[in-house]
Amino acid sequence: MKISGFTFIRNATKYYYPIKQAIQSILPIVDEFVVAMGESDLDDFTEAEILSIGSDKIRIIHRKWDEDLFRDGHIFSHETNAALLECKGDWCFYIQADEVFHEDGLQIVKAACQNYLDDKRVEGFLFQYRHFWGDYHHVLDFHGWYNKEVRIIRNKIGLESFGDAQSFRKTTGEKPVVVELPVKMFHYGWVRPPELMRSTKKEKETQYIGREQALQRFETEPEIYSYGPLGRIPVFKGSHPAVMKDWMAKIHWKSNLDYSRTFYDPKRDLKKHERTRYRLLTRVEKMFFGGKRIFGYKSWELIG
Repeated sequence: MKISGFTFIRNATKYYYPIKQAIQSILPIVDEFVVAMGESDLDDFTEAEILSIGSDKIRIIHRKWDEDLFRDGHIFSHETNAALLECKGDWCFYIQADEVFHEDGLQIVKAACQNYLDDKRVEGFLFQYRHFWGDYHHVLDFHGWYNKEVRIIRNKIGLESFGDAQSFRKTTGEKPVVVELPVKMFHYGWVRPPELMRSTKKEKETQYIGREQALQRFETEPEIYSYGPLGRIPVFKGSHPAVMKDWMAKIHWKSNLDYSRTFYDPKRDLKKHERTRYRLLTRVEKMFFGGKRIFGYKSWELIG
């Protein structure tokens, strides 16, 4: 039984992606790790960062991004699938450049892959998610933020990344049949220095609406990104992945964060989790459904 790890990336060091930590977090249980690497800017050192891991499991596939696919994030699924096609394992473990897997789940994942290897009903595995916001102590447990996602799929059965690469579907459009595992993926995409958070959002926006429209939209955006007040966001009390220790120690923008409890500020737009609709739905989910998402996104069929 073999497991392939895979991801796509471009400009990771320029935009503060913990790509090295992402790869390291699952490297112990994969037999290979495939990176579809797009052409980065001259002030980016992503390839050197990945090579500094020093593992012969890592295989980099150099890619040129097709700007014709810069709409609705389709370039992300396109590049994800480019990496997936190079995977040779029975199972394929997908991790994005701003995701880090907690080591507590490594042996659980490895055992599940082995136990279900011959059970062809099982086409993948579902993970729990933690989304961090602003710093490494506040986690977004709100309606509108997915709390589960498929991150391991069986290889060579017609599964592929779709949309903006959040999840997977069969080429026939069917959802994968998966088993949920008690393991956690940590998402750090919203933990960056405020000035880099703005530039990252701007860059990402180009891959959704095109470069020209993105530049126009950001003409009126503040120069420094505001995470808003963190005082009403739940405090995370668990442990982070061990590979994140040195990365987390680099945080230098706490003095620029607002730790108050008020969402109201007439000078800025409310974030999704601050809006009344999402706050009410979150309260209903926690009071009456045990935290289970209602009317939520689900790109899988669950068994087991």
